[in-house]
Amino acid sequence: MAADWDAVLQLFTGFVQLSLLAIGGAVSVAPEMHRVFVSQQGLLSDAQFTSSMALAQAAPGPNVLFVAVMGFHAAGVAGALAALAGIMLPSTTLALVVSRWGRRRGDWLPLQAFKLGMAPVTLGLIAATGWLLAPPADQPAAVALTVACALIVWRTRLHLLWLLAAGALAGMLGWV
Repeated sequence: MAADWDAVLQLFTGFVQLSLLAIGGAVSVAPEMHRVFVSQQGLLSDAQFTSSMALAQAAPGPNVLFVAVMGFHAAGVAGALAALAGIMLPSTTLALVVSRWGRRRGDWLPLQAFKLGMAPVTLGLIAATGWLLAPPADQPAAVALTVACALIVWRTRLHLLWLLAAGALAGMLGWV
């Protein structure tokens, strides 16, 4: 499939704009993606949009893969690369700039106060997500595994990948 360079540019600029709105990940702006790329620009059909979302959600890997699939549907490999670059560059650049800025000002009192104030907000959001994703109460093994992981994260410095591996092993063995 030959790249339609106008579509590639539309994908890149559209995803750059959406990236700056995507608090919580690219999935959080999926309705806006549909409005822009299906309804306004006509780069994707409803079926292509839906299949891109479904395929990427079913595949292993990062959640943002659906953006590359949409770009591929719209303009081939160049479209996939443009879409991924558009969604990733702004947020990555912002994260790098802010982290470097914060590292240089670690002793700055307003920054310390901000971090301390954000800690309870972050914990509350994580707890709310955990509550929504928690297994039903009628699955005691899954509930026990969830509680054990929460306690381990809270009380130790064990890397989260070890807990993911333990959860995968428990699932493979049929314990949850």
